[in-house]
Amino acid sequence: MKNFLKLIALNGIFYLLLVPFSVVAVVTLALFIAIQAPFIGHRRAMRLFRRAIRWYGYVVIYILPYPWVRVRYEDHSAGASPDPGIVICNHRSSSDPFLMAALPLSEAVQIVNTWPFRLPLWGPMARWAGYLNIKAMPVEDFFRRASVMLADGVSLIVFPEGTRTRTLEMGPFHGSLFRLALETKAPIIPLCISGNERIPPRGSMVLRPGVIVLRQLPALTWDHYKDLSAFQLKNKVRDLIAHELDVMEGRSVL
Repeated sequence: MKNFLKLIALNGIFYLLLVPFSVVAVVTLALFIAIQAPFIGHRRAMRLFRRAIRWYGYVVIYILPYPWVRVRYEDHSAGASPDPGIVICNHRSSSDPFLMAALPLSEAVQIVNTWPFRLPLWGPMARWAGYLNIKAMPVEDFFRRASVMLADGVSLIVFPEGTRTRTLEMGPFHGSLFRLALETKAPIIPLCISGNERIPPRGSMVLRPGVIVLRQLPALTWDHYKDLSAFQLKNKVRDLIAHELDVMEGRSVL
């Protein structure tokens, strides 16, 4: 009964707050940027808008579900966190895009499939922020736009499995992002997400209480992967993340 009451309290309070907060936040952000843009220029306006999205996400993951859901970010990069870079994440839950607000990036966009752009409120916000729909453009256009963003100091956040997994085992990685890395020589930042598989589980919107851990691993710089093919690189990064998840979840030891 106690766990059931926690479940009711978490979901009731979270969704009761999420909807009005999101409406107010999205409208306020859009108006703020629209008013500012003629005076500060498009590039600076985009930077502010993307940072504001991070603030919005911060409230969604740290404040609205507290104390039943807690998010912990761990930096295991040995103090060397390149910015910008290509952040490669495992993907277990629809909450993953919101969790990216925990990352200490100065500016970032996410590379996603089509469905997030169809969501009310969040879809337009992602579109205005310049998030890239990898399914809706030729690969040459994707490489060109992504390369320009990296050159402008914008990090790219990617879920290369392409869809949420149904188990704790990671799916195969798609190779486009690793070909992009080889073309741009951008740092690759592996990110492990654990504890989110039931917050919420796939096919449901019901959140379960728990602790979500985001663990950032040391980046792979150009010197680390310049002699690898895209196929070798994607498997190397996948193996790094999979091994660290095994350690985090007690299936392996260091």
